This record gives sequence, structure tokens and C-alpha cells, in this order.
Amino acid sequence: MGDAITESTRIDFYEAKYKRRRKVRAFIDKAASLGIGFGGISVIIAILLIFVYLLSEVLPMFKGASIEHRAHYATPLASAGKTLFLAMEEQTEIALRLTDTGQAIFFDAENGVLVKQVSLAIPQGVTVTSIAKDAPGTGLLAYGLSDGTVLLFRHKYRVSYPNDKRIITPVIEYPYGEQPLALGTEVEAIKQLAVRGQESQLVLSGANSTGELLIARFSKEEDFMSEEITLEQANNWSPQISGNIRSLALDIDQSWLFALTDKNSLNIYRLRGGEVELHSQLTLTEDVAVTEVEFLLGGISLLVADARGTVSQWFLVRDSKDNIGSWSLQKIRSFDTGNAAVGHVVSEQRRKGFLVANATGEVGIYNSTAQRSLLSEAVSEASFQHLAIAPRANAFMFESDQGQIGIWNIDNEHPEVSWSALWQKVWYESYEEPEYVWQSSAANNDFEPKLSITPLAFGTIKAAFYAMLLAAPLAICGAIFTAHFMAPAMRRKVKPVIELMEALPTVILGFLAGLWLAPFVETHLPAIFSMLIFTPLAIVLMSFIWYQLPNAMRRKVPEGWYAALLVPLIMLVAWVCISASAPMEDVFFGGDMRSWLGDVAGISFDQRNALVVGLAMGFAVIPTIFSITEDAIFSVPKHLSNGSLALGATPWQTLVRVVLLTASPGIFSAVMIGFGRAVGETMIVLMATGNTPIMDWNIFEGMRTLAANIAVEMPESEVGSTHYRVLFLAAFVLFLFTFVFNTMAEIVRQRLRKRYGSL
Repeated sequence: MGDAITESTRIDFYEAKYKRRRKVRAFIDKAASLGIGFGGISVIIAILLIFVYLLSEVLPMFKGASIEHRAHYATPLASAGKTLFLAMEEQTEIALRLTDTGQAIFFDAENGVLVKQVSLAIPQGVTVTSIAKDAPGTGLLAYGLSDGTVLLFRHKYRVSYPNDKRIITPVIEYPYGEQPLALGTEVEAIKQLAVRGQESQLVLSGANSTGELLIARFSKEEDFMSEEITLEQANNWSPQISGNIRSLALDIDQSWLFALTDKNSLNIYRLRGGEVELHSQLTLTEDVAVTEVEFLLGGISLLVADARGTVSQWFLVRDSKDNIGSWSLQKIRSFDTGNAAVGHVVSEQRRKGFLVANATGEVGIYNSTAQRSLLSEAVSEASFQHLAIAPRANAFMFESDQGQIGIWNIDNEHPEVSWSALWQKVWYESYEEPEYVWQSSAANNDFEPKLSITPLAFGTIKAAFYAMLLAAPLAICGAIFTAHFMAPAMRRKVKPVIELMEALPTVILGFLAGLWLAPFVETHLPAIFSMLIFTPLAIVLMSFIWYQLPNAMRRKVPEGWYAALLVPLIMLVAWVCISASAPMEDVFFGGDMRSWLGDVAGISFDQRNALVVGLAMGFAVIPTIFSITEDAIFSVPKHLSNGSLALGATPWQTLVRVVLLTASPGIFSAVMIGFGRAVGETMIVLMATGNTPIMDWNIFEGMRTLAANIAVEMPESEVGSTHYRVLFLAAFVLFLFTFVFNTMAEIVRQRLRKRYGSL
């Protein structure tokens, strides 16, 4: 009977149904392995694709410029006189040549075919002796004449689309009338000339054949009905000057006049109100001749070229913050263009770049802000007579001394970017010293892009630091108490509540931080700092008092429920500190702690600052660190802690020397994950700070982080622009920062696990 039962209950694993089950299990195991492997590889591939995509958007910024030959032909209508000025219109289809006989010759840029010829309104018997141009984009030009007068005119290009075909019609306009303007009473030829127009006034400066310097300011009046502009001379000056004037330049604000003499000396005149004064004299070069002086876009910086092949950038710098009227012209940076003398310098019309042509027929492309040399290439066997650049800086044109016109296309999309412009201090125009600045846009076209990522990276680290300063101690200490000392019944209630905090949308936290917490902190600064001081002191005092109570009284509270007694204590301390905030402010800070910080302590205060970010973002990061740390501590095998207690160690000794060491890899991971969360946080930082990209560890100042900057500016950036790609670079930096930091953290975690995992 027993043998029969044994025989009947024996399982034959070779039966068909068991074979099918084994095959199904094997298939499921194999599919699970493949699925998990595929998922892991897919994650790695996705990360690599993100890396490659970000890199593909960033790399084009560091590409140098290139040029391509477009056309070459004889100077159009060479019999009309010697060229004084060359220009191209927006589409680079029509070019302009102004001659010394007063002819404006418009020709096809592709083949040199004459499009239009205009004789300028030059009086009979008067010749052209000089020429000057106003700011880029205005098209305003001035002819200095042999009778001491100046003729103002403008070249424009009207675009029409008859039958859906673009037609560009060049015209010459006289915005101030066809009658030349007199600079002074002397009838002497104007040898050097400068012009600068503004909405309400016009300033002309010229040097005549006798060496006299003349300056005239005209006020503008526009007729409302006819829109005609009339000029009325407001001021006329003739300041003293030593040496023959070789070049004149007026700044964009009509406040400074720069006169270059034959001694390489630059005389700087200050035009204020109705007076002109010689502000200073400066020798630009000692042992080499200055060959060209040109304003950079914006009329602030002077580009000074010399016979050694060097182009230097100069602009006025205020000497002292206390003395706003104290200025000096300083050399900011230099560009080495080669060994040949620089013959021509032409500024770009929409960017802080310029072209250089030397005596050997080479053309170089440079950017001032990035201090970047983008290209240097020979384009002509002969030297240049004139050089011009298209308004979009996508082509340039030159006339050689052999009477030939050459046109080349330019590919130069992102000249503003360089390592120094992105990460190092840059001396920007009108700044007193080199600084880290992020300012990607402005209201005018003369703006110098300031694309330093350093203040954004600094702001990211600052925000994460103050958030972790609050979150890490609270979360780790709370996790230690919850996992090691708290009663299981209480732990089952506390842990889910804290983890539920993580479900709060960060946009809500940012909204509350910006609209409620920031004003509250500003008006209750003494309460905030007193809570930070008195709360831990009150907890320590409460613990001391608790252990002084009789054992019978302490046993009434079940073991592990002591934390419940601290809740009313902390609420009481907070209420007392907030209630005493105003009296403390009156007693210690003269009734206004914010003013006291600025006036007495010298600490600036911004309502939306790092303190607010630390409180709000710390609140958001606490659940992440707490949950992982608590799980790591709670997962420490009980036989380790029980064995330590059995050997006579106290609970604290067991915690410090056994539990924390064993759980250290998990605790470290929790801190790193929390730090990564703080680094990548966007909405809280965006809404709870002033988004000011400054570099200051002051807890009362704001900041701008990489993530917040991307969120703010990406929707407004032009696709493919330098600004657009720099934002991708910011994302790439954030990606690399997180990747490298997490990799280092994983290495440290593995070492901790290897060291303490055998306990």
C-alpha cells in the first residue's frame, strides 16, 4: 500500500505537461532577460542620442569663417572719377561707388553692369575734397567741399515686387536739402570730415586746408505736414589743436570728438552743452605709424590699425565710480593681423566684428567681444584702394589699385562665441573693468552680446548649495530617527506623509515661494533667523528636561513616540519667534533689518533671494533624500544592530558605528540624487528669485540658474542663432555636470559598499 501511494504521488518531470511548463518558464525568463537588457540598452542609447543632439547644436558655434569668390570685374564707369566710397545694399545685388567728381554710380554687384548714375548736387566750380559716413544703417553720407561747406545726402534702396519679382531701385535723397551747410566763416577746403546725426540734432566736424578744426551743431525741426527737416545752427566752435589732422571721428552720443594728428596723437574733445574742451591727449603708438581709425558698431569703441599689422580696440572708461565725469581712453584688446601694414578696417553693421585688409591683398575677419580671429586669406594680388562689407556681413567688396572690383561671399554665423567669451571675464564696452555678464538681448541694434555662462553655472551651484544646506541635515536626521528610533506604528504614518510631499508640483511651490514666502521672509527676517537658532536649542533643552523627569512619568509615553512631543514644541517656538519679530527688529535693527543690512552691514538685499530658494527648494528636495536614506537605514540587517546591542553598545553607538556605516552607500546616493534634483530644478528657481545672473554668495541676493535661463529664453530665441545655440550649450553643460557628478558619486558609493558591505 505504501509503495502504491509513493508510486502514485511521484512526479514525472518528463511528462509532456511539465516539459511544456519548463519551456514556458524558460521562454518567459529569456523574454524577461531580453526585455530588461533591451530596456537598459535603450536608456543608454537615448542618453547618447541626447548627448549627440546637444553636441550637434553646439559645435557649429566654434566653426571658423569661410569665404567664397563670387565675382571679379573692372571698376564700373572708371572714367567718372576716383572712388571715394564703396557700399552694398541689403541683398548684395546692387553696389554703390561714389567718386571725387560727385557721381553716385549704382551697378550690378554680380557683373558690374551700370544700373543708375546720379550727379550729386555739388555747386558749380566746387570740388569734393573729403567724405564721411554716419552710423551704419542710416545711409547718411557727407561730402566735404573745396569752399568749406558740407553736402549731406543719403543712399537708399526701395524694394518692390511687381509680378512677384523683386526689383531694387536705388535712390539718392537729401534729408536736409540740396544746399550745402557751412561749417565756419572761412572759405577753405574741408580735408577731413566727421558726421553724426541723432533724432533731434546733427553734429559736423571738419578740418580745413589751413589746419583749423571746426565743429558745428545743428538742431533739427521737422514739419508735421510735409515731413521736411530743416536745420538751424545752434553752436559753432573752433578749438585749438597741435599738428595736422589726419582723421576725425564723432561718438554715437555726439559727446566726444577724436582727432588723430600726424604725430600718432589722439586729441579727445568733450562736447558738453554749448562748450567744447580738450579733455586729454594720448599717443596711440610710439614707433609705428597709425594707418586707420574706425568706429566699431555702436560708435563707442575705436579700432586703431598700424603699419605693424596690429589692430587695437580702445574705448572710454570711467576712472572712478565717485567721479562720474572722469574718463580716460584705454586700450582694451589687440588683434595681430600679420606682418603687413593694415590699410583698411571696416566694421560690420550689425555685430561687433570687423574686416581688415593689409598691403599684401589679405583680408581678415575678427570679432572684438570674443577676441577671436576667424579668418585670414589672400583674395587679391594687388593692394586695396577701398573695402566694403554688406549690411548682413555675408559678403564683402573691394577695389584694387589695378582698377578691379572683387566680391566674395562670407559664411560667418557665430563669431561672438569663444572660450573666453563664454567662461572668462570680458571687458565689455562702457564697463569699468572685465566682468562675467549674461545679457543676451537689448532694445537696440548696437548691442554687444554678453554670453558668459559662468554666472549661470555659479547660480546653479549657489541655488543647489543653499537648498542642500537646509534639506540634507533635516532629511538625513529625520530618516535616522524614523528608521532607527521611531515606533513602527508611528513610522507607518510619518513616512508616507513625508513621501507625499514629493507629489507637490514644483510650480505650486515656486508660486507660493514667490508670492507668499518671499514677502513673508522680507518682513520677518528676525523671526527666520531666530527660528534657525532657537529651534535646535529648544529641542536639546526639551530632551534634557525629559531625561530629568522621573522614570514613572517617562514610561507613560510609549518608546518610539517621543517625537510626537516635539511637534507642539516646534510650533510654539515658531509662534514665539514670529510674534517677537517686530520687537526684536525695533531693539536690534532700528525697526528695519533690511535697511540695517544695507546701511550698517553693507549687505545688499533682494526680496527674492537665495534664502527663499533654499527654503522652498529644500522643502522640495527633503522627501527625495529622506525616502532613500530611510530605506537604506531600515534595510540594515537586524542581526547587526542586535549583535551590537548584545555586546553592550548603546543605541547611539550602534547607530553611528554599525548602522550608518552599513547604510552609507544608500545615504550617499540619497544626497547625490537630491543634489541632482536641486541642480536641475527649474520652476522654483524661476519663480522665487529675481533671475539676476550675478556672481555673489550673498544669501540675500538672487541668482539665475542654467535650467531657469533655458526655460526663460529658449521660447524667445531665434532658431539657429548664436543665442539659440548658447542655450543648447547651457543644456549641454547641465547634462555633463549631472553625468560627471553622478558618475563620481557612483564610484564613491561602490567603494563605500565594498568597504562596509561585509559588516
